[in-house]
Amino acid sequence: MFATRSKDLEGHRVHASGTSITQRLARAAAVHPWRVVVAWGLILLASMAAIATLIGSAFTSDGNITSNPESARAGQVMAENFSQDDRIDDAVIIYSADLTAENPEFRAFVADFRSSIETTGAAETVRDPYAADGAGVSQDGHAAVVTLVLGHDSATGIVDVIDEVVAADADAAFEVDITGTNTLDHDFTELSESDLTNGEVKFGLPAAMIVLVLVFGALVAAFLPMSIAILSIIVTVAISSILGQFTSLSFFIVNMITAMGLALGIDYSLFVLSRYREERQAGRDKIDAIIATGGTSSKAVLFSGSSFVVALLGLLLVPDTILRSLALGAIIVGLVTMAAALTLLPALLSLLGDRVNALRLPIVGRDHPAESPFWTRAVSAVVRRPGTFLAAGLLVLLAAALPVLGLHTGTSGVNSLPDDTYAKAGALALERSFPGTSTTDPAQVVISGDVTSSDVTAAIAELEASVADDPDFGPSQQRLAENGQVAVVSIPLVGDPDHSQARRGLDRLRTNLIPAAFDGTDTTVLVGGTTAENVDYSDVINHWLPLVLAFVLGLSFLLLTLVFRSLVLSATAVVLNLLSVGAAYGLLVLVFQHGVGADLLGLQQVERVEAWVPVFLFSVLFALSMDYHVFLLSRIRERYAQTGDTNEAVVHGIAATGRLITGAALIIVVVFTGFAAGQLVMFQQMGFGVGVALLVDATLIRMVVVPAAMALLGKWNWYLPSWLNWLPELHVEGDPDSLAPTADAPIAVAAPRTPISV
Repeated sequence: MFATRSKDLEGHRVHASGTSITQRLARAAAVHPWRVVVAWGLILLASMAAIATLIGSAFTSDGNITSNPESARAGQVMAENFSQDDRIDDAVIIYSADLTAENPEFRAFVADFRSSIETTGAAETVRDPYAADGAGVSQDGHAAVVTLVLGHDSATGIVDVIDEVVAADADAAFEVDITGTNTLDHDFTELSESDLTNGEVKFGLPAAMIVLVLVFGALVAAFLPMSIAILSIIVTVAISSILGQFTSLSFFIVNMITAMGLALGIDYSLFVLSRYREERQAGRDKIDAIIATGGTSSKAVLFSGSSFVVALLGLLLVPDTILRSLALGAIIVGLVTMAAALTLLPALLSLLGDRVNALRLPIVGRDHPAESPFWTRAVSAVVRRPGTFLAAGLLVLLAAALPVLGLHTGTSGVNSLPDDTYAKAGALALERSFPGTSTTDPAQVVISGDVTSSDVTAAIAELEASVADDPDFGPSQQRLAENGQVAVVSIPLVGDPDHSQARRGLDRLRTNLIPAAFDGTDTTVLVGGTTAENVDYSDVINHWLPLVLAFVLGLSFLLLTLVFRSLVLSATAVVLNLLSVGAAYGLLVLVFQHGVGADLLGLQQVERVEAWVPVFLFSVLFALSMDYHVFLLSRIRERYAQTGDTNEAVVHGIAATGRLITGAALIIVVVFTGFAAGQLVMFQQMGFGVGVALLVDATLIRMVVVPAAMALLGKWNWYLPSWLNWLPELHVEGDPDSLAPTADAPIAVAAPRTPISV
């Protein structure tokens, strides 16, 4: 049997020389499909074993800036000079409507609760509210706050503490709530896992499968891209679990791997599978169709995947563990998906053959023309009046981007959580019983120097006097290190750590009050605390944003120039992607900051957009948009190579890819809609931003702006200076001479290497 199969394949060897690597991979997979399938099967088994063994210790809920900003330095000085007894991690608020804190029953309840926490071993310090000079009891006398310092394994410890809080809250005479740093991390972790399950698994996967069925009209064909996506996700989670043993990776990486794995796995498989079916309909036999697909769509997958990776490399520049984790997860899943689409998918097509079209469905399972009549009519209308359509399209995009001028970035504080989460309920209880103060999040003014000298003590007194009775601050407290070289003034900031009033208070401390008090003293003054950490985080991200933009734009332009050998096409693609990203930013501000349509869409209005979202959206949207532009422009260039007519090539290219790219975009939209439907506002913003940008890109950009711009530019689309003639002819759309067309297939004529040069 194998000898016969080898003999049958002899005819397909003659075209191997001079072919691209993607064609050679496709041919090898088609000739030896079981070798490829078994290899990927072993990889899958090894990945599942790695996940089962390592995932529990791979990821962390901690996120930090690695560039050591002021707040981090303040925290280091405090850690070196003060014991943990001075620290507060979390606070438990015990309230009774009928009893006062001095009531014996209330006191006994507090004592029993403290004892239960100490018994768990989760907390190293459980403070008695009655031993805090009255500060642990509310002014109305009906609440007491028990502050905690957790042990080394705070992620596990907080679960035990919360269990005790829930048990205590079951007493009808008392309301017991908890809030603080570890509680907030716990809630974010729980919501992240919940959003992943509900948004991606329960919504994203089924919705993507429905779109695939509508695109292919056959269950087997629809199942293949989903299989590639799921395989890529599992392998990438395994790789990340291994990397997590050596470096700090945020647990959010799993959400990103799932979303991008679904998006890219389905996208790349969609393009390859569609081209294979097209080649079979054109009369090629199975192996020739796979090889031809390897020289066209598979090659485009390689280059679009490369552009995706390039766009995300910029995020690795930002000194933030969360952003780097998200970028790393997306990059790895992109590479794994490319590998699977270029090797495993051709092998599966070789095994299935025409059975890939099995289980056709009525109506949607009908054969469709190679060029969509709808897209043909729409784009033809645009190229007849390109100036009018281009002006209208740009006007809409600029109007959508206009709200970005009011963009404010920050971090997700406790107020961004649903009211029924532990941290949010605890924060509300804390504000109700201890209004105007923050028990767990004061600004920490750290003074280093001879803090016992007269001028420094006078400066500290001046600072404390300046914040006294100020509506932006609560009562300050002073601590002195045993060595007499460090003092800390804890100044509560009013409001949530990311609230505008808390930020205003911090800004006043750093820019006005502290310089005024300590000017002329031989000291180093740093400000730490949660609000300071949030502000420093936003400042660092905003500092790196233009650098990431320049990096991504520059490398993308160079890559596109290399691929299409045209400065104009590259510049046009970059500008259009910027416009779609700008529109996404503007709509993000309009919905989340101003609340326009937020209730209707089930989204949460907040003061600020999450600091990492704009830079992340830019990189991801640029990567995905470039993905579609590579496929679209490669098909246009392929047609131009045959006809030399730009307008006809534009109409043909968009009509031939319109249904496919729209389906691919819809799949990514529904995948990221799962994020937008979640409870974490940061993921709502990310999901909404990606979804709306891809809708804009798949409709307004591709249907109107791209054809109008290319029609106006005409032959200048293909402009390349003569001094760049040394650039290689990569033929992303496939080298016509190496595809070995069938007798019925038209033979393409390559476009001139330099259609326009000077």
